[in-house]
Amino acid sequence: MPGVIADTGPLNYLILIGEIGLLPRLFGSVSIPDEVRLEMLDPRAPQAVRDWMTEPPAWLHVAVGPFEPVPSLEALDAGERATISLALERSCELVVMDERAGVRAARALGLRATGTLGLLELGARRGWVDIHNAVARLRATSFRVRPALLNELLDRHRNATGNGR
Repeated sequence: MPGVIADTGPLNYLILIGEIGLLPRLFGSVSIPDEVRLEMLDPRAPQAVRDWMTEPPAWLHVAVGPFEPVPSLEALDAGERATISLALERSCELVVMDERAGVRAARALGLRATGTLGLLELGARRGWVDIHNAVARLRATSFRVRPALLNELLDRHRNATGNGR
């Protein structure tokens, strides 16, 4: 069953900045492994994320493993390992993940991967996301990224739209 498999990070940040509705608009449905669901319900997760995960929308599907272990993923956390393993098992179209090591591992295994910024940029290209506003809200969270990367994203959008903001 091909599709989109998401890790915790992008879901977390899309919820926090009010852009979680972008996922069903882009993909229709998204699957997560149960490990990701548990990370989102962890008491250390932001309250908004825990609240959202307590009553997830119909477009979010939780897959319960166990999934085939992949030796090259041992250094990753449980959510990333399960996300990539589920993606491999389902021959998915896309893995949605922010952690660089996880993205590298997914790509090394032949999977396509993007993160929160890639999703926001895709939404902005389709006119569904105000990228400047979304980035401003993202900067107000614990999202970690090189400032130059955010500036490149905003510059690309300015150049593509002619928006001088």
